[in-house]
Amino acid sequence: MSIAFKILEKENIDLVIPLIQKLNNNKVSDAILRERFVEMFSQNYECAGLFKNNELIGVCGMWFCTRHYSGRSVEVDHVFIDEIYRGQRLGAQFFEWIYSYAKNKGYQALELNTYVSNHGSHKFYFNEGFKILGYHFLKKM
Repeated sequence: MSIAFKILEKENIDLVIPLIQKLNNNKVSDAILRERFVEMFSQNYECAGLFKNNELIGVCGMWFCTRHYSGRSVEVDHVFIDEIYRGQRLGAQFFEWIYSYAKNKGYQALELNTYVSNHGSHKFYFNEGFKILGYHFLKKM
């Protein structure tokens, strides 16, 4: 099994959309997701892919910024590994790569949000050493 991690270019966003659709239960159309991803790429955003034998099986977005409480920070977003590949320690390997990538870019902290109902991710993030800092609120206008 050949595992690789790499940053995806904006031109490859169509590879990401099927995985994001699974993450969000197809709540947003492919066209709207594509529009949003194109805009995100212009806002200090990068997308990392997890490949097994050259097939994209996992994805993670990263927002790079500076925050008053954490310094130079990477907000990890929409982390998803296809269900059939879970339980193989690929998530831990992916995060080791993300930690190294962020440190090499000069960032000091990682933060993330996860859905309240995603209990499996909570266990994973606790095991990775993440602590709950606050609540994430959303209001659509």
